[in-house]
Amino acid sequence: MSGSKTPTPIPFSEPPYLCGLPSPYYTPSHLAWQKHCRAFISTHLLEHAMEWEREETVPAHVYATFATGNMLLPNLPTPLPAALLRQLGVHAIGSGEGAVKLEDWDYIHTAIYVDEMARSGLAGPGGALTVGYAFGIPPLYKFGSEELQARVLPSLLLGKKRICIAITEPDAGSDVANIKTTAVKSADGTHYVVNGSKKWITNGVWSDYASMAVRTGGEGAGGLSMLLVPLLGQEGVSMRRLKVSGQISAGTTFIELDDVKVPVENLIGEEGMGMRYIMTNFNHERLTIAIGATRQARVALAAAFAYCLKREAFGKTLMDQPVVRHRLAKCGAELESQWAWVEQFVYQMTKLPKTDADVELGGLTALAKAQAGRVLDECARCAVLLFGGNGYTRTGQGELAERIYREVPGIRIPGGSEDVMMDLAVRSW
Repeated sequence: MSGSKTPTPIPFSEPPYLCGLPSPYYTPSHLAWQKHCRAFISTHLLEHAMEWEREETVPAHVYATFATGNMLLPNLPTPLPAALLRQLGVHAIGSGEGAVKLEDWDYIHTAIYVDEMARSGLAGPGGALTVGYAFGIPPLYKFGSEELQARVLPSLLLGKKRICIAITEPDAGSDVANIKTTAVKSADGTHYVVNGSKKWITNGVWSDYASMAVRTGGEGAGGLSMLLVPLLGQEGVSMRRLKVSGQISAGTTFIELDDVKVPVENLIGEEGMGMRYIMTNFNHERLTIAIGATRQARVALAAAFAYCLKREAFGKTLMDQPVVRHRLAKCGAELESQWAWVEQFVYQMTKLPKTDADVELGGLTALAKAQAGRVLDECARCAVLLFGGNGYTRTGQGELAERIYREVPGIRIPGGSEDVMMDLAVRSW
């Protein structure tokens, strides 16, 4: 089934199912959800996205608005923790017309949300709301004790408090097994003492907690555990924002931990199982990165296409130049091929049990994430080149293309750097 035709003359600006073309993937529930997402996200995020990215922060009230509208919940991986959500009085994702009952939610709904959140072309404003929620909360309801869940999940799921995922360190990025931050149990066994540092932690500066990878044992993956570490206002914790090339408003953070006391009850699951818990997050993270990056590539290419229709050089528009049309066509082929692959993945996620999907699609998800970064690189570079001097300028007509191009490394590195993803994909067969 296809969506209603989007009234736009710009090729590549919308996925085919929103341009009136048939698709086997989208049900009436999905199409109604897409309309709901577009209306809500356009009003509460996209209209101000560029302004907030320039200001390098998203106002705190926006998080509260999304929480009140049940529009943070789509960040959770499927299957949703439906029983827990119902206990909190949540029976649908979203609100009003187009909202989806918990029992009807699938990964296609998730993909629509992620795609719509990236429609400004900027990863920062959306990431300011979603990253910690999407990847910091799931380890708690998947592996945390009943006591820990009852203590912290209600405020986190309802958006009253915030969380981040804290894995990466100055000397341990994709090499997760090399993490050095330690959590040593006190002599009386009542708490862990945490020492170390975490770097490039999205949303960290605003977070009350971190689902943190720590070393409780010896070297290697077997010595890793996960711990819920209090951040804001916690003695021994200091945080500062990092100046990164793109996604600036998402709040990339450096966290220092100096003899931070954490109750033993904050252990997530069992000691020594941290690597396993971390890995269960990765497929969701990488697939959502691939979806968002593909939309960013779409925004960049569509902006370049629109510019070439009006910009004149050598007595005619850029679009009248065969070499320009050729450049746009090559990127368009890459873009639509990537989107078709993403849709295929998302559909497969709706048909496979979670445990089977983790095994069958793990390596391919890594490859899709890596390829999304390459496609974004191609489309963003194409846009900058066709905008010319405007694409090299941080203000004016080419500002969006310039900003998207600076965000390319933020797709190709986080969530598993590109070369590591390519290698993982091959080793997984």
